[in-house]
Amino acid sequence: MKVVPLGANVVVRRMESEETTAGGIVLPGNAQEKPKQGRVLSVGDGHVLKDGTKASLSVKEGDQVFFSNWAGTEINVEGEELLIMPEGEILAIRS
Repeated sequence: MKVVPLGANVVVRRMESEETTAGGIVLPGNAQEKPKQGRVLSVGDGHVLKDGTKASLSVKEGDQVFFSNWAGTEINVEGEELLIMPEGEILAIRS
């Protein structure tokens, strides 16, 4: 099932978290920090401008993006955790 966000929102799947530190220490699941990067799965149809027209989003499906710890709203779709967030909460796109 595909989740299609409305307006200027995007759906993001978080990247997998690291299970070991740089020093080789294995972290238990509850000690791992949630990743602050992910891949865009779908995008809304854009921002509504003052004149009523729509401006497309800067991100597109497949982009790898970076966001803050508290960005977006977590949802569960068919057992998979996803984030829905406004495009404005995306900090950068990996090129």
